[in-house]
Amino acid sequence: MVGAVEEHLTVGRVAELAGVSVRTLHHYDEIGLARPSARTAAGYRAYSADDLERLREVLAYRRLGFGLREIADLVDDPATDAVARLHRLRGLLLEQRDRAAAMVTAIDSELEARAMGIRTTPEEQLKVFGAQLYEAIGSAYPATRRTEPRIAARVWDALGDARTVLNVGAGTGSYEPADRDVTAVEPSAVMRAQRPAGAAPCVAAAAESLPFEDQSFDAAMAFSTVHHWQDPIAGLREMRRVARRVVVFTHDSSDTGWRHRFWLSRDYLPEVADLVAGRPSVDQLARAIGARIEPVLIPWDCADGFFEAYWRRPEAYLDEHVRRAVSVWTRVGPKAEQRAVDRLRDDLSSGLWAERNRDLVDLDAAELGLRLLVA
Repeated sequence: MVGAVEEHLTVGRVAELAGVSVRTLHHYDEIGLARPSARTAAGYRAYSADDLERLREVLAYRRLGFGLREIADLVDDPATDAVARLHRLRGLLLEQRDRAAAMVTAIDSELEARAMGIRTTPEEQLKVFGAQLYEAIGSAYPATRRTEPRIAARVWDALGDARTVLNVGAGTGSYEPADRDVTAVEPSAVMRAQRPAGAAPCVAAAAESLPFEDQSFDAAMAFSTVHHWQDPIAGLREMRRVARRVVVFTHDSSDTGWRHRFWLSRDYLPEVADLVAGRPSVDQLARAIGARIEPVLIPWDCADGFFEAYWRRPEAYLDEHVRRAVSVWTRVGPKAEQRAVDRLRDDLSSGLWAERNRDLVDLDAAELGLRLLVA
């Protein structure tokens, strides 16, 4: 409709229509995020229809809380087209709407209770904010959580000749094999909304209660998700129930396997020890399904931005958008996070980090406790 009224829109007109400042549009232009590529008859810079389509995406993601670098990755994603990006935006906006509606309903209920002289408990007051962890971190995933092909090859090889595969805790589907018949399970609406167009069908369910008959699949896989489950042992047994083969990518959270071996948890974020306290060990997980345990090395240029991925690129942990896509940072809390980031920044500046970790510089891959369970 805009094109029918006016072929191109000036910067000032776009600012007026979009409810943003001209200064904001100039900033987006300067950083290459959304540039006006046309000219008016009078020679002024103007936005074409394609420019406006891109700007619309940028503004939508900005209002969803994404950072500018995250937005650049999303709108320039070569794996998606305009329609796929609209579907993704729609899903995220619907999720935001539903969460806001749920909060309004909860607050209305509390107002009614207080009008009758009833004081809600702290637990009831906090339930309005009690979304699953992935609801808090999921929006950052598209920018930094991508398939690492060398690790993916290990997972897919472990699937053997399985033709039907169940991906449990599937997230956005980064490690789903394209040459198999995949069904995904993902409890988080935020993560489901970010699955690309053409991805495997996704069921809203939890690992501990899979809605499938016994032995429904040739194989079941779970990638970097077991540590989020309420009952990992129960979830793994469910996978064993519904599939003849089980492949799980996880980590050894013991002192020798992870916490003391990885410099980030050892020197800057000791709070990770509290996160794994009381959780089943990798040996217990393997025994639950009769699995063998295989170590998985992390390449120095790992494409998937999980917690350990930047072991030879420490500056990456200073970036907010990198940390937001990793659940560890959300779980340790803002105070521990800020302390760790400040200390790492100082040590990088002083050279102390390089001195402590000089043995890492020449490594192409590192053994930091990542494990593949195959049953």
